[in-house]
Amino acid sequence: MGTMDTMGMGTSDTSDTMDMQAPPSPEERVAELLDRMKDSISDSDGARLRAVYEFAARAHEGQLRKDGSPYVSHPVEVAHIVADLTPDLESVMAALLHDTIEDTGFTYGDIRRVFGRPVAELVDGVTKLTRVPYTSKEDQQMENLRKMFLAMAKDIRVILIKICDRLHNMRTLAYHTQQKRREKAMETMEIYAPLSHRLGMQRIKWELEDLSLYDLDPVGYQEITQELAIRHELHASFLSQVQTRLSDRLGEAHIEANISGRIKHIYSIYRKMYSMHKSLFEIYDLYAVRIIVDEMADCYNVLGFVHDLYKPMPGRFKDYISTPKPNMYQSLHTTVIGREGMPFEVQIRTWEMHHTAEYGIAAHWKYKEGLGEGQFGLEEKLEWVRRLLETQQDTDAEDFIRNLKIDMFADEVFVFTPRGDVINLPAGATPIDFAYAIHSAVGNRMMGAKVNGRIVNLEYNLQNGDIIEVLTGSGHGPSRDWLSLAKTGEARNKIKQWFKKERREENVARGKEEFDRELKRAGIPMSTITKPDVQESILKRLSFNNYEDLYAAIGYGGIPALRAVNRIRDELTRINQLQSDKETVSKLISQVRNAPAPVSGVVVEGVDNCLIKFARCCAPVPGDPIIGFITRGYGVSLHREGCRNALTSQKNSINAGRWIVVRWSENIKEAYQTGLCLSARDRNGLITDISSVISGQKVPVRRINAKSLPDEKALLHLTLEVRDLKELDAIIRRLYLIEGMREVSRCSIT
Repeated sequence: MGTMDTMGMGTSDTSDTMDMQAPPSPEERVAELLDRMKDSISDSDGARLRAVYEFAARAHEGQLRKDGSPYVSHPVEVAHIVADLTPDLESVMAALLHDTIEDTGFTYGDIRRVFGRPVAELVDGVTKLTRVPYTSKEDQQMENLRKMFLAMAKDIRVILIKICDRLHNMRTLAYHTQQKRREKAMETMEIYAPLSHRLGMQRIKWELEDLSLYDLDPVGYQEITQELAIRHELHASFLSQVQTRLSDRLGEAHIEANISGRIKHIYSIYRKMYSMHKSLFEIYDLYAVRIIVDEMADCYNVLGFVHDLYKPMPGRFKDYISTPKPNMYQSLHTTVIGREGMPFEVQIRTWEMHHTAEYGIAAHWKYKEGLGEGQFGLEEKLEWVRRLLETQQDTDAEDFIRNLKIDMFADEVFVFTPRGDVINLPAGATPIDFAYAIHSAVGNRMMGAKVNGRIVNLEYNLQNGDIIEVLTGSGHGPSRDWLSLAKTGEARNKIKQWFKKERREENVARGKEEFDRELKRAGIPMSTITKPDVQESILKRLSFNNYEDLYAAIGYGGIPALRAVNRIRDELTRINQLQSDKETVSKLISQVRNAPAPVSGVVVEGVDNCLIKFARCCAPVPGDPIIGFITRGYGVSLHREGCRNALTSQKNSINAGRWIVVRWSENIKEAYQTGLCLSARDRNGLITDISSVISGQKVPVRRINAKSLPDEKALLHLTLEVRDLKELDAIIRRLYLIEGMREVSRCSIT
């Protein structure tokens, strides 16, 4: 009846990232994926899934991950994680394709045309807005999150795929620089782990937190894991005794139950040790015993037996069955003291509650049937997403992200209206937040509040179980001081909207005064920002139609004057840099037009005579769609349109003007070098067979490198000279016929 998980999810998965054993190929992993899904999808759906993989493999051809593996291995692993959560075919298909729009030459239209609109919508929802130039990292992060939530409000599967994508990236973070690892870990800890919690996906949340901690505080992480390892036998013995005793008692009462014990996951221990200054022995719920039963009534029966066997600790019982958490979590929690004087937590739930606790939103696909299309019966569960989008529409980047962290991710308190309705708010919320959570009209007319029958100040922090009554009166409006007292973004935004609507002239006068003061302090003359070309760019950067609207926003608290001036300074710097870049590009184009030795076979639009070189990263050949980049001193560099380096450079606004249109000429007589990467089973005669195929095609081989890897795997890199893409495709097809050949893909040349 009992099992023990001593370390949670994160530890084992972190060690997996350090395992240097060669992983299975993407093709092998896809075969495993199809095998694990065979009971939930038809044969025709399996064929569709394989077609999706083949499309993704072609799209990411030549792209490599930081560890040197084919890039397509990443979407394959993401698809595996998605399949763990839900057998929904469209979700798994979208997981395989989730990077194609962002990182390859394929578009939303291509995905929709081949695989249908639902899959294309999911892929587009997951795709980050990296092709849109932003002037600050905060703006980009805000728009990425806003777009993600918009897509999420339409289809919750978007966020499931995005979280799975982040989980695999975190598992393979070891190959990035230390700075990149810390940035990703911090973003994961601040956004994706709490978001997983908000959606009830506890297993993924725990792993994301542990993986993030590994990079954010490796010393603290190691201290905890070493301490747990030293005491492993003690922990195992204690939990085994508890499980045996509970099992015997429930057996006597003829209650069927699954009992398991575990140690808290590493980040949860870390948070209590370092934020609350506690030692490992002072954490009351270091141990957790979980009891799963068939019926809800048995949960309360089991609770009685637990309290009969062990002494409960006062104030540490929580009934999340009668009052579920907003993320659908249901369970009984009680902390008791064992015979050895060691406290431990007991969680009691049904199997259905357990599935929801482990998989959250995804449990509605995995364990429920008969759900409708679209929201799959989750409209009420996702009301908070729509509310978040509505209340954050007019906020700027910094406020949006700050409000997001508070409204979604902060610890919560549960309070009651006088009629007994439950309202959940972030910890630290005040009566102001409660009033606006009821209705904006209630908040705007509030004069005061009673908590548990007694009048309190408006800065009072609400506590679990409080009963709040809002006192209202006609002719009243909110005070500007409330902006600093309100905890939720919803309340602050409704207060700002009231001032925006009711006090326009006052806001403009007040805002202009604050703006002029900050502008003068920054040393920026008003005449500089009112020049027609500059003014248009600045107002677009600030998202206002004119300066009067900006003054009004500053006046009602929509944007601080200091932040507006800082962004104006950044925009002026960008405008100056852009002008300088235009002059540089103009000089480069002039140099290109006067360069010697044109290469026949390539036509550069608008230039009669220029130097051409072929990019080694993607090694284009006639037949490939190509694009040209004006280099500094080396003429025009040719790339394939789907080249990862080209796509990355095109997203950089500084380089945008240096990309030009090029095409292949009609009659091409030259041969061009390109690269192939081969993955095959290592065996005698492999290189001989490869050489035989290539020589049979009468194609020169300029270079060949080969190396053996564990598990009888061989990797080879070839540099060939071919006349066109048709000839190269013929070689690739014949190479696939060689015994033991697993994968042939385009790659760079060395």
